[in-house]
Amino acid sequence: MAQRLLILCIWVAATSAALDVVNQWSYLQFDFPPDPVLLEKFQPENTVPTGLEIGWDRLYIGIPRLRAGVPATLAWVPRSLPPGVSPVLQAYPDWSWHTAGRGDINCTGLISVYRTRADRCNRLWVLDSGVFTSLDDFRRVCPPKILIFDMATDRLVRSVYFPRELLRPSSLLTNLVLDDTRSPNPHLSATCDNIFAYISDTVTPGIIVYDSRRDNAWRVTHASMYPDPNLGEIDISGEKFTLMDGVVGLAHSPAQGLLYYQPLATDRLFSVSTAVLAAGPLAEGADLPVNLVGRKSSQGLGVSVDPRDDTIIFSPMTETALVAWNPITNSHRLLAQDAEKLQFCAEVRWAERDNGAVWALSSRFQKYFLRTISKHEINIRIVRVVDGGYVNIQPHVLRRAATTAHFNSTYY
Repeated sequence: MAQRLLILCIWVAATSAALDVVNQWSYLQFDFPPDPVLLEKFQPENTVPTGLEIGWDRLYIGIPRLRAGVPATLAWVPRSLPPGVSPVLQAYPDWSWHTAGRGDINCTGLISVYRTRADRCNRLWVLDSGVFTSLDDFRRVCPPKILIFDMATDRLVRSVYFPRELLRPSSLLTNLVLDDTRSPNPHLSATCDNIFAYISDTVTPGIIVYDSRRDNAWRVTHASMYPDPNLGEIDISGEKFTLMDGVVGLAHSPAQGLLYYQPLATDRLFSVSTAVLAAGPLAEGADLPVNLVGRKSSQGLGVSVDPRDDTIIFSPMTETALVAWNPITNSHRLLAQDAEKLQFCAEVRWAERDNGAVWALSSRFQKYFLRTISKHEINIRIVRVVDGGYVNIQPHVLRRAATTAHFNSTYY
């Protein structure tokens, strides 16, 4: 115990100045249209973001309808603002897509968005779960879908709907990563639609693979995608809450050809070959070849990969930290540690559109969940790691474990 406390004290001393606050809010506020119904239904204490995408001139924020009172489920703020400000959010692409915020359900619009991703063609892939009030009564009001927008014009360029046989009654699609490395044909690789998307189904755990060029999709599952019943309780700054979420954290390593993933309720990180995923549905009775990559010091949600050296970046929740681990060299670095600013990192991003800087979206999600949130405190932050503040740490945060995990594994 003494050694662990010493390491945590070193974290605090070494990284207190290594974190820039890009934006922060007590409660999110929106640039509302002249619509009294929308304003009347707004409940800021229920409005918490989970998704962050870094564009060239905007930050895109996913705000799922976990509970009632969320006016817009996808919004943006400019990147050109002074650090630490609390900007009013703009609905994306505009308010006409968010009629669900006033109670008018239109399944061609946006219902509940957890996360988005930008591709190499400057298009924003918006994953819409189609589920209302998922924390309270889990109302499926529309089929899940992906809407793809041109970020230069904010116009919809493509809609993707999933075959019914891939979904389950409680399917909740929460995250996606994009893979544009699968084409053996260099001419095809230059086209915008030659891309695979790997999508997490969190409540009925599995991963949906979408082949954009062929407009085809299939589903894979494995016991490692399910929550660990012994790790459903999360402790953040002494506040405990239970959330038995399955696979949600996703990250792609192009060089290694791997998809990394983790349930929320686990201390383990897993990987699977993207070549296996992209090859099509598994043969009947075949097991998905999953590897146990390692164990973390506590549960985590956001995870990312720095493609320059394949370092994995993640945020152990109890330690309220951002940590980097290289599975090739087994080196460990602490990027930042802050008990206030890194309480629940729903997103951890290696930002291609910011010269490879590490960003995170953090919130006091535990207080939203427990209904103890206060408008007099800062509850939501977008932060950015300042390069040069890193320190090496002992390899207890993520212990390497090159083990294949099977359905009958004792890990679950």
